[in-house]
Amino acid sequence: MSVATGLLDTLPDGQRRLLREARPGADLAARPMLATLSDRRDFSGEEWIFERKLDGVRVLAVREGGRVALLSRSGRRLDATYPEVAEALGDQSCADFTIDGEMVAFKRGRTDFSRLQQRMGLTRRQDVEASGVAVTYYVFDLLRLDGQDTTRLPLRARKSLLRRALTYRAPLRLTPHRNEGGAKLLADSCARGWEGLIAKRADGDYQPRRSTDWLKLKCAQGQEFVVGGFTEPAGSRVGLGALLLGYHERGRLRYAGKVGTGFDRSTLLELRERLDGMRVSRAPFDGEVREAGARWVRPELVAQIDFTEWTRDGMLRHPRFLGLRDDKAAEDVVRERPAGGAAA
Repeated sequence: MSVATGLLDTLPDGQRRLLREARPGADLAARPMLATLSDRRDFSGEEWIFERKLDGVRVLAVREGGRVALLSRSGRRLDATYPEVAEALGDQSCADFTIDGEMVAFKRGRTDFSRLQQRMGLTRRQDVEASGVAVTYYVFDLLRLDGQDTTRLPLRARKSLLRRALTYRAPLRLTPHRNEGGAKLLADSCARGWEGLIAKRADGDYQPRRSTDWLKLKCAQGQEFVVGGFTEPAGSRVGLGALLLGYHERGRLRYAGKVGTGFDRSTLLELRERLDGMRVSRAPFDGEVREAGARWVRPELVAQIDFTEWTRDGMLRHPRFLGLRDDKAAEDVVRERPAGGAAA
């Protein structure tokens, strides 16, 4: 009997009946569960658990048949980008699992997407080591264990199995959670400069779609946008002046404004070189975009942007560039709108 089988035998009879033979781990990981943005604050009782919202990228991990695969939420292999994580999972005594988590890098004690970006896209071991960026894989859910599909189990049961199935030491960490006090926890998180919280229904199953059983409670605005163009630099600025951003709405790319802050010199130069290879003659945005000297590109790159709020005319106020994302397709980028307390 494997360690994993022994853990599954500890489940109550009613929960064991929810288990079923699992599909291949990569198939289970192909459609991760996604959270819904919410402004809900009235959490009470033990219906919800709360996790810190981390500023990283989603990574699902599969160990099966003696091999480990790290996958982005779009299915791209990431083993070579995070080899120390793949090796740590390969060293586990548990030999068959599919898990869900977030890959992060820290800067001054906080998860920092811009720092993590220095590792994203690297595939040669020497480049990974030369980057000097240490990563941590925070694991928060269990989809498969010892050939059994665990997605229909309640979240608390999945977390209990996950805690006992793996050994956690750097670079692996089990994502901690709290069982109550959502509003106060969010206020404390924001005061510490964190991203926010994820609220999850404690008895919920793992759903391969975006669901209101997982809610994003953010301290500040921020989401992904599609890059549809750029402006030329002025004065002593190099590379570009600003990126022109948009999001998809009813099949069209809607303009959301421009971002000109958050770049360092090397990022400006690298972006310009990349964007010059994507130039097109016509604007990809729906409707007229009045930006002097605008240059248009194929709407393929996805940028992570922080901002303070949306203006009444649908533009970003005080946006700041954090980095490019390679774990989300441009066509999937839409404007995130909170599901209010009642709707949630």
